Amino acid sequence: MKIVSWNVNGIRAIYKKDFTVWFKDETADIVCVQETKADETQFPKDIKEIGGYNFYCSSAEKKGYSGVAVWSKIKPDFVNAGIENKVLGNEGRILRLDFKDFILFNVYFPNGGASRERLKYKMEFYDYLIKYLKQFKNKTVVMCGDYNTAHFSIDLARPKENEKVSGFMPEEREKLDNLVSSGFIDTFRYFNKDPGNYTWWDYKTAARSRNIGWRIDYFFISQHSVKYLKSADIKKSVSGSDHCPISITVF
Repeated sequence: MKIVSWNVNGIRAIYKKDFTVWFKDETADIVCVQETKADETQFPKDIKEIGGYNFYCSSAEKKGYSGVAVWSKIKPDFVNAGIENKVLGNEGRILRLDFKDFILFNVYFPNGGASRERLKYKMEFYDYLIKYLKQFKNKTVVMCGDYNTAHFSIDLARPKENEKVSGFMPEEREKLDNLVSSGFIDTFRYFNKDPGNYTWWDYKTAARSRNIGWRIDYFFISQHSVKYLKSADIKKSVSGSDHCPISITVF
């Protein structure tokens, strides 16, 4: 089974850049996207109705902001959009799908760069989700998305210059430490320990052409289920967003 994750930086924008062509060529069993910036009524019809896939989404109360969506060939047994709403407000950041053999979380973690208040919200979001996941300690959990945090120095091109920048601050990186300590594995690093592997590049500085990037998009899997993990990949040749897609193969 192949699962793909991609922060598309606006579903309506990526739609105009041959998203459906990429989608069909990818032949994934499940596709997760983040930062859709749209509610369900704003998704183009032929995106919502791709043949052979079931479509689900969660959108923010604020228009044109945040949002996640999933297409799955396998119909889940249970879907929960917005598990965080009562505690953290409705920003359309989490979509949970329960399948027979595993539970999938598609998550768009907050960016903490706008203000101290948003950084505080980001920390609370991490804490809430890590605590929420504890109830599934005996299940196989796969959690993908844009985590908005580079974990280690190897995960960004210029770590020293960014130590005080949101996305690589010690308190943010500690949250990923906590996720690992709670029983999760970074799937890409399970296979690949090399530097220079990034998933996001700044548009304004044309950083992608020079590979001055950050690895902030991840698939994490329950540590006890790593035996089901077959491969993990970063699809850096795919353009259309300031992020590139990532994928894993499981089972």
